[in-house]
Amino acid sequence: QVQLVESGGGLVQPGGSLRLSCTASGIIFERYAMGWYRQGTGNQRELVAGISAGSTNYADSVKGRFTISSEDAGNTVVLQMNSLKPEDTDVYYCTLKGIAGPYEYDYWGQGTQVTVSS
Repeated sequence: QVQLVESGGGLVQPGGSLRLSCTASGIIFERYAMGWYRQGTGNQRELVAGISAGSTNYADSVKGRFTISSEDAGNTVVLQMNSLKPEDTDVYYCTLKGIAGPYEYDYWGQGTQVTVSS
């Protein structure tokens, strides 16, 4: 069973930085993507940043401020968040999408709170 453990959330002042980390265990897929979502104000979580086979993608709202990377042979994904704004305040979720043939399997972490406030 894939498990995702997140760390690194907290309180930071506007303009500050935080580093979120997510370590996956029990990965059984040869192909998978990892990323970070945040809850947002609607019913659907919004993608913040994703990484797969070295390729990355970002929400427009975080481009140039956030950087996603992988470590530990792809078992850990890190989101470096710089120049944080109050509107970045949210619960951030790590996700892993496993790909097996035509099927995709989604796994989520428990979420970590990021609060940007003076």
